[in-house]
Amino acid sequence: MTVVGGGRAVEVPPAGAGFDYQLGGDAPLPAGVTVVVRDWFAGTAAPGAYSVCYINAFQTQPPDADDRPDLRGAWPAEVVSTAEDPEWPGEFAIDLSSAELRATAAAHVTSMIDTCATKGFRAVEFDNLDSFTRFPELGFGADEALAYAADLVEHAHALSLAAGQKNSVEIAARGRAEAGFDFAVVEECGQYDECGDYTDVYGDEVFAIEYTQAGFAAACAALHPSASVILRDLDLVLPDDPGYLRQTCP
Repeated sequence: MTVVGGGRAVEVPPAGAGFDYQLGGDAPLPAGVTVVVRDWFAGTAAPGAYSVCYINAFQTQPPDADDRPDLRGAWPAEVVSTAEDPEWPGEFAIDLSSAELRATAAAHVTSMIDTCATKGFRAVEFDNLDSFTRFPELGFGADEALAYAADLVEHAHALSLAAGQKNSVEIAARGRAEAGFDFAVVEECGQYDECGDYTDVYGDEVFAIEYTQAGFAAACAALHPSASVILRDLDLVLPDDPGYLRQTCP
């Protein structure tokens, strides 16, 4: 349990719990899973589990069949840059270069956080905090990203939702101290030898997803059993898909 500003109590996910990452769609929880991450718009909170709500708060979502409020055309036009993520076509960086733009973007995302609370999620994670490292031409950096993140975390805490830092190892300590994040959801910390940098800040409150066998072995060696580690397929497909992969540490 974490107590945040105003005396509000926020419950963090249980460290070391069985964990799954279900952004490709809701699926029955694998045996032993008590913490699950699902999409804020298409997903639902899993009954009986600690459910974390995924929001792509720093980039637009790629084109989708659903009419989602986080698609490029649904964001306020003034905050959507022309900088497209080379690894995720259709995702465009949100411009955080001024206080006015940050306020406009935060107002848009708070409605998504509200939806997470209404659906019964107990925490949120905000993806692409590190977008400033990929788009230096946009004129903002860690300071602006953290200021924006702090507004989002404050709104989540006001709704008694915990807030998870997503990736961004280079600012992990600042993420906790300045933005107020309560735990970390990290991708490929084993692959890039970063797991210890996260536990230095968040202790065992680290939920790690790896996408290669080598990264998975390294993350298990660094984190298991105190923190949560899984190996997933990169596309996070559903269990009935031939490409589905999920493993836990031995």
